[in-house]
Amino acid sequence: MTATLDEQEKKELRHTFDKLVNMSASTLTKWLQTEESNSVGQTKGGNTESIGHQSGKRIIEILQKKVDELTESDYEHMQKVISYVKRHSAQRPEHVANSNWAYSLKNWGHDPEK
Repeated sequence: MTATLDEQEKKELRHTFDKLVNMSASTLTKWLQTEESNSVGQTKGGNTESIGHQSGKRIIEILQKKVDELTESDYEHMQKVISYVKRHSAQRPEHVANSNWAYSLKNWGHDPEK
């Protein structure tokens, strides 16, 4: 997403983000501190923290902002979260509870068991 979004596009993006990110900032904060959260995900560029875990921290920042405080970068990350959650949700395994699949989605702010 390189083009600047108009107000209607931002509103729609935020609506979709709020619908898919079904964990509160405090719940996500607690989740990211668990062993399960840290046990999943891919790392990039020599980082020890997974991409999803990093995303979870960014999601918390976005959730704590008022709409008029959101930046273009925030909207770009919201689009990334929406894409990930939709793509990953489509790969739903037979057993969800306590699965790496569920843990990964939770790192991205989406609890598939809600």
